[in-house]
Amino acid sequence: MQNERKKFPLISQCIYANTAATGLLSEDLLEWRQEHDLDYLIGGSTMKMKSNKMHSETRTVIGGFFNCPVDNVALVPNFTIGLNLLLEGLDKKEKVLVLDGDYPSLTWPFESRGFETSVVEITSNLEERIYEAIKANNSTVLALSIVQWLDGMRIDLSFLKQLKAEFPELLIIADGTQYLGTTNFDFSNSALDIIGASGYKWLLAGYGNGLLLTKEHAQQRFKLLAKGYGSGRNTIEYEQQRTFCKHLEPGHLDSLSFGSLRFSLEYLQGLGMDTMEAKLDELSERAKIGFAELGLLTDKVVSRKQHGTIFNIVANDAVYNLLLKNNIVCSQRGDGIRLSFHFYNTLEEIDAIIKILKKKN
Repeated sequence: MQNERKKFPLISQCIYANTAATGLLSEDLLEWRQEHDLDYLIGGSTMKMKSNKMHSETRTVIGGFFNCPVDNVALVPNFTIGLNLLLEGLDKKEKVLVLDGDYPSLTWPFESRGFETSVVEITSNLEERIYEAIKANNSTVLALSIVQWLDGMRIDLSFLKQLKAEFPELLIIADGTQYLGTTNFDFSNSALDIIGASGYKWLLAGYGNGLLLTKEHAQQRFKLLAKGYGSGRNTIEYEQQRTFCKHLEPGHLDSLSFGSLRFSLEYLQGLGMDTMEAKLDELSERAKIGFAELGLLTDKVVSRKQHGTIFNIVANDAVYNLLLKNNIVCSQRGDGIRLSFHFYNTLEEIDAIIKILKKKN
């Protein structure tokens, strides 16, 4: 993947350790977007009328990428809007379990609608705590991020399968924004009932696009209210055939944004998601060992077997400014500094960050 770095010019100017905030724009995607807008410039409505086909093709690519039936794929501007549309149709009698400190756009929509909500503290034995909380609270919905936005802790997907086997009526809703695009994820064979994601992080698709994948049995738990004429799959003549996902696409869909999502998924597919996962596992292991040796990771992260490529190191403003001074792009999150690595990062870049942190210690 070394040659792929050339397609992301920003990384020639810095060490970009901030994909958890924003994924990079590639030169290839920029070229496609320029051609799209040129077609719009000279084609106007004629070009835009063709976008319905493009949206259909995007759903097909998403379905193939994540192994989800095309009719169960919804195109949404971002995860937050998709989840809010979804929850408008969920019975308020549902009892929801969320994780303490999880991404606000996942937890706030439940809280603002008055769902009875229980909270689990994120610890090294997170899966055990989730299991105990579901039993104790008789939870009917589990809503969680696959990878935590603050420190990269990743839920064990095999645990969710075991959970689903014991509690088959449990509705599992996941935010995959910090997860999708990092591994070869098979939605149909997972325990998840619904997963959504914004495309601007690990999917490298830019802003304004996202997806929701749903399973048909889970759709029966919702009575969706949103309707509109603009998505291209909604027609007055076929109101009775309005499918579940059509309610999640009530308005016009942006061909630039969703074309970018299709382009990026095809690009990642070309790289090979098994190859991608192996590369990210290598980067994650190097970073985890290095940061742990410096005592910069919390015990709950160090003791976990599985981890994403997001790390939150224990450090103050002075360390953050030192990293910025050395052209390392990262973010302050929570009580520390968040560093995140994608396939365009290298082991040498991680070693360089560790070297700087060693000097500070």
